Amino acid sequence: MLKKGLFVKLVAKPGKEAEVEAFLNSGLALVNEEPLTVTWYAVKFDDSTFAIFDTFDSDEGRDAHLNGKVAAALMANAAELLLEGPKIEKIDILAAKSAGAKAGSSVA
Repeated sequence: MLKKGLFVKLVAKPGKEAEVEAFLNSGLALVNEEPLTVTWYAVKFDDSTFAIFDTFDSDEGRDAHLNGKVAAALMANAAELLLEGPKIEKIDILAAKSAGAKAGSSVA
């Protein structure tokens, strides 16, 4: 059962919105290499506000993700792309339903 998650809010600098969106789309290939990351979503709230939501079976999986390639790339590009550093929130999942999702798929 999914027990752990991350929610990361990202606000793009003016003029960097397309680059943030492209960065998030490119992150899918990196996260597909992470066997302990169960789900990973990159979402867009409005033209400049984005987020990442991902889930894990354990703290071990979450910690591995936080020390992985996507997190490293995010931190390396944050100053150039974001108004402020990404706010990474560790969350506990209370309830979940997931059915029919294709692993590693992109909607773009």
